[in-house]
Amino acid sequence: MHLVCSDLEGIFLPEIWIKFAEKTGIQELRLTTRDISDYDVLMKHRLKILKDRGLKLPDIQAVIAAMDPHEGALGFLEWIRSVTQVLVVSDTFVEFAGPLMKKLGYPTLLCNTLTVAADGTISDYRLRQTDGKRKVAEAMRGLNYRVIGVGDSYNDISMLTAADHGILYRPPDNVRREYPSFPVATGFAELKAMIATILRNGG
Repeated sequence: MHLVCSDLEGIFLPEIWIKFAEKTGIQELRLTTRDISDYDVLMKHRLKILKDRGLKLPDIQAVIAAMDPHEGALGFLEWIRSVTQVLVVSDTFVEFAGPLMKKLGYPTLLCNTLTVAADGTISDYRLRQTDGKRKVAEAMRGLNYRVIGVGDSYNDISMLTAADHGILYRPPDNVRREYPSFPVATGFAELKAMIATILRNGG
């Protein structure tokens, strides 16, 4: 039996922090795990900017509420569910993801949480577990699933490596160059074809 473990942002949704950067005009917030591989460094950088600018959780949630999934994302998720199982494994936060999960038909999401004060100030973040994406892939393989990992950034590489099959979806050139062993899908049609081939071959 197969199971797809997929990243969220960059696959099914636009990058939340990039959308927030566009709204606020703060270019430093455009940095994602496509640019900085160390997630803790990236998050501390983001939280410092929020603190310095007086930006709070409701400011980010207002931008998220206006976001929509990538074109074709919902149909692709519906197709996956018709042929196998899927887990969305993300470094996003429960406090961000709620409205977006509704737009995606409520797939199962494993992600992190924020530490938020009563006034909406984000003081810290809490990982569900360290290197959680890799551990999800390993845990599912331990339950005798054949895991297909889908991701686009540095923080997905350990999950793709731990999976039986790892696929990069529309990765930036730097990630693609550094990890040439992973096949690359440039759109949902190509990703669907790759997954269908794996399922058909039973590998």
